[in-house]
Amino acid sequence: MKKYLETLISEKSAHDIDDMFEVEGPSGTNWMAYQNVVDAIAAAPKAEQTAIRNMLVRIDFANGDVFDYLRHLAQAIAI
Repeated sequence: MKKYLETLISEKSAHDIDDMFEVEGPSGTNWMAYQNVVDAIAAAPKAEQTAIRNMLVRIDFANGDVFDYLRHLAQAIAI
């Protein structure tokens, strides 16, 4: 899963895996890189990884912004 996510991000020219973005968490604004989200997804249970991958495939197929979805998922790991 980690390799899939890293490849997906590298193939999209809009962002790099080390790009930082803001996400709101219980403590306020957090700054994190897409790599942090990739690592968290890779550590998630297999069923969650499968659901995330399926959603990313659907978003990508519809020419949607997969980075919006990754930023959305980042809210779950923000502190």
